Amino acid sequence: QVQLAESGGGLVQPGGSLRLSCAASRSISSMKSMGWYRQAPGQQREPVAIATSGGETNYADSVKGRFTISRDNAKNTVYLQMNSLKPEDTAVYYCKAEIVRNVLISYWGQGTQVTVSS
Repeated sequence: QVQLAESGGGLVQPGGSLRLSCAASRSISSMKSMGWYRQAPGQQREPVAIATSGGETNYADSVKGRFTISRDNAKNTVYLQMNSLKPEDTAVYYCKAEIVRNVLISYWGQGTQVTVSS
């Protein structure tokens, strides 16, 4: 079992920055991947940024060059640095962890609201 707790969301003006944090209840070093997803009102949840245990990172086209995902294994925490925020980035952001125990198991955090508005 893994508990994930997101923090760092809030209201920011267009062009501003936020850093989201996702603290895990156990070591993340062996997790297959950790990532950030978002869901805007009336929309499906979509992947934003994913970091694998092998060191690979993948980003949605809409956030490339603006968002950066990073893992701090010592703190069991994953971060999402978001720069040059746009109103269309407004959504609830969720942290997801994947582990392999014969099958792939996914865990989700409760989400944190990000609102980009002037």
